[in-house]
Amino acid sequence: MIVTMAAELGLDAIALTDHDTLAGMPEAKAAADKMGLGLIPGVELSVNHRGTKIHMLVYGIEPGTGPIQDKLEHLRSGRTARNHKIVAALVDLGYEITMDDVLRHAHGPSVGRPHIADALVEGGYIASRDEAFADLLHDGGVAYFPRIHLSAIEAIELATESGGVSVIAHPKTVNLRSDPFVEMLKELASKGLGGIEAHHPMHDADLRHHLEGLAHQLGLIATGGSDYHGMTQRTFRIGTGTGDLRIPPEAFDQISSLIRR
Repeated sequence: MIVTMAAELGLDAIALTDHDTLAGMPEAKAAADKMGLGLIPGVELSVNHRGTKIHMLVYGIEPGTGPIQDKLEHLRSGRTARNHKIVAALVDLGYEITMDDVLRHAHGPSVGRPHIADALVEGGYIASRDEAFADLLHDGGVAYFPRIHLSAIEAIELATESGGVSVIAHPKTVNLRSDPFVEMLKELASKGLGGIEAHHPMHDADLRHHLEGLAHQLGLIATGGSDYHGMTQRTFRIGTGTGDLRIPPEAFDQISSLIRR
């Protein structure tokens, strides 16, 4: 379990944010309490802002009912329908994989393109996840299908109504130049955005420093995370990302202070 791994590595606190699901949070909370580990529950969402795709983390969200919780089932249903379309398209292209092959790699209710990529790797069709995305699964690729997305503003509003804190995940992946990116952040901050994930394995030291400064200017929290997705071919690891990532301890306290219990 991730909580056990984090405790064994000597971490003081972690956040868990799976895609479109809060499954496993009660068990994680019980384990964290037993081990004396701080835990912030949450969820990761794929959202859209004026045609730009963004990943958004929502911290402080517990399982149960609520404005954002009630949307998650709808989002998961859309994701499931899309997965079936992608697998069918791949079969038509000659890649003999099934949804059962995909589900073996998911280990939970959140299933998406990375797990389809893993099934392609397991089948010997593709060498790596990255190659599967580059050749087949990227946005606009031959086996790509869009799915249901919340708008960024809708996600922020739902997060706030649910007592959570919304954070733009791994900004390096946001396909905007510097000036439009800053303008987007200003707009989203005015709608209640809580932070920017400045500290991420894909960000070099200069970018981390830049994003920290930008967060400070806009009154946002500079958060961070290792973006660990399990033992895949990615090199990201819990607590260290790619080896040199260190999250400022105050980020945990700042997030916690904004969560409405």
